[in-house]
This record gives sequence, C-alpha cells and structure tokens, in this order.
Amino acid sequence: MKKTVLKKYADLLVRRGVSLKKGQCLTVFASVDQAPLVKEIVAAGYKQGAKAVSVEWSFDEIEKLHYKHQSLKTLSEVPNWKIEKLKNRVETLPARIYITSEDPDGMKGVNQAKIAKARMATYPILKPFIDQIENKEQWCIAGAASPAWAKKVFPGLKKKEAVEKLWDAIMQTSRMCDDPVAAWDEHNKNLKEKCDYLNNLHLKELHYTSSNGTDFRVGLLDNALFLGGAEKTLGSNIVFNPNIPSEECFTSPKKGEAEGIVYSTKPLSYQGELIENFSIRFEKGKAVEVKAEKGEELLKQMISMDETAGYLGEVALIPYDSPINKTNILFFNTLYDENASCHLALGMGFTNCIKDYEKYTKEELNSMGINDSMIHVDFMIGSNDLDIVGETIDGKKIQIFKDGNWAF
Repeated sequence: MKKTVLKKYADLLVRRGVSLKKGQCLTVFASVDQAPLVKEIVAAGYKQGAKAVSVEWSFDEIEKLHYKHQSLKTLSEVPNWKIEKLKNRVETLPARIYITSEDPDGMKGVNQAKIAKARMATYPILKPFIDQIENKEQWCIAGAASPAWAKKVFPGLKKKEAVEKLWDAIMQTSRMCDDPVAAWDEHNKNLKEKCDYLNNLHLKELHYTSSNGTDFRVGLLDNALFLGGAEKTLGSNIVFNPNIPSEECFTSPKKGEAEGIVYSTKPLSYQGELIENFSIRFEKGKAVEVKAEKGEELLKQMISMDETAGYLGEVALIPYDSPINKTNILFFNTLYDENASCHLALGMGFTNCIKDYEKYTKEELNSMGINDSMIHVDFMIGSNDLDIVGETIDGKKIQIFKDGNWAF
C-alpha cells in the first residue's frame, strides 16, 4: 500500500476513529507486520497533539506458542505489571486504536478448551477495571491487510496480489475517498437519521424470517435506543467512531426474550478458528441448542463461557446491499462481515443503549435487561430475502426489512 494512502488512513483513524484530543495519550495495538501503518498512526497522533503515543505489538505465531507451552495455571494468572497497566488505563483513559489483521485460522490446532479455561479464570480479575472504563474512553477497531489474511480471502491469487486486493477492499469499505473525514461525517449523519426513525417507532419486538429457516423473535427494551456510527464518551462527551467500517444500526435487546431459530449466513472467526454453517435455537432468551457443520464444539464452548454467554447482547440491522456486501468478498473477519448484513451478538450488551444511561449504575442497567457477560461475539444472519417485522408498544406491525434491505 502506498505511503500516501496509509498516511490518509492513519489520519482518519486518529481524527474520526478515536477523535484524539490535544494532550491526550494514544495506544495502538497491532501485529508486527503492520509497522508501516503503525508508524503513520503514531505520526498522525503526534500531529493531532498527543501527549504520548505507545504501541503494543502482537504476533499470532508467538501467541500460539504461549497457549501451546504455558500451563493452564500460568495462563490463568494476571501478573502485577498487567494490573498496574490497567490501573493506569483507568486513571488516564488513553484513546485506543486496534488494528485487526490476524489470520482467521491463526489458532488452528491450539487446545481451545485450555484457552477458554484461562479466559474464564482471568476475567473476574480484569472485570472491575473493564467496568470502570466502560463508555468513558475513545476506541476504534480498523483493518489492515496481512499476507495470511489476504490468502484466506483470495486463495487463488499470489501473495502480493492478494494483499493488494485486500488493501483495496479495506480502503473502499472505509470510505477512503478524496476527503474521508467529510465522508464519515456524512455517513454518521445518515446512520443517525435511520436510528432516529427506529427510535420513534417505540418497538417492543422484532420478528425475523428467511427462507433458510430463520424464524426468530426478540424482545426490545422500552427505554433502549438504536445507535449507529459515531458514539459519545461518558463525561467528556467526545464523539468518536468505534468501528471503521460500520454500516449498522444496533441496540441491546431485552434479556430473556428471544424465541426461535436463526441460521448463520457467513462463517464466524472465534478465537482464531472458523465456525461454519451453524444454527442457534433460543428458548426464553437463551441459546439452548447449537449445530454447525464445522466448529460445533467450539460454538458449544462459546455459549458456556459463563452463565449469561448464551443470552443476546446485541441486535444489529444492516441492509444486504451495504457497501461491504456489494464487494462480494467474504472477509473471514467479524469487523467486515458483521457490517455486510444483519447480525446478532451473544453475550455482553451495551449499557449506553439505555436512554439517559449515565443516570444509572451498571447494576441498575443490567437489572433493566442489559445482558452482562465475559464474551461479546457477533454472528451474521442477513440474507437477500430476510424479512424483519417490528411490533410497537401499542401493537402495530411495521415492516422494518423487506428482502434483506430497509423497508423505509
């Protein structure tokens, strides 16, 4: 990728992704193969007035070795230096940019049960810090092409050609035009208009149906809002874009109110392995049965990570003719595939979906019906014939989606 394009992309992530403020610290998380992009992000951060920019590097193959050779006891420990880093993060609230470029099959062959047990052991230690940070910091996840990811997406191309083609797709779906900042301002405005329309309907339920077998109802909270595009931090009121790209209008549903079955329409990359062609059946809000052609045990493990992992944390509406879906590319990456068409998410819900959420404690928000869990895993259910009918609090039926796209 040309340096001039990387520079413009980095500028977008700093100015509209995290909306970095003068004097604020910035942390960048990326794989070692993304050094050219990271360099431009660091430069853009300082240009924007960052107090300091730090980088935390990762490497899939080393991560795989850690999980293979460290004991479960060691993996389950949180050393003091990590605790101190979390304390500093709570105190300083640095902006955080996450660059996703990992191999979709990067953890294939690793003992997934071992990974799950280690996460279950460390989560109770990390959760108090996560709760203190929730909704208060700017963060953004964005993509970057890597050889392993590119070859997964374009297996018939040579490595260099595959990387170039994946970069082109990333730039296209991220609205990297002559003025990407202005393009995102307009996109955020359009998403807000759709969310405002949905919120004014006062929906209490959504009913999904599709010829693939999906027949599913999910309850919505009276005081929850659909959000999309830009979000605002609690306290400092800084507007930022947590996902680039993003095409969704989403909300957190009412815990305990989900009935029926949904069928996936795209593979799910979870913990470095793919789960493909799967279905999930819900009763009384909880996933009670899962089936998959590939990765079924991993899917069962996922919904058993804690007592609430099988409940829904998100419903997201994205038209089938979204810019990402129009690329006709299966990205094998949740950031992109979830924004190609409608999706649901198992696990943790979003407390900031509740109207005036800042007036309530986290415990109060969870008691209202926002699910709390150690996981938040999006899976795609959008199709070209997906219909969604909403029911309002006064009993009216309104077509929300028709043949996979907005019905309004």
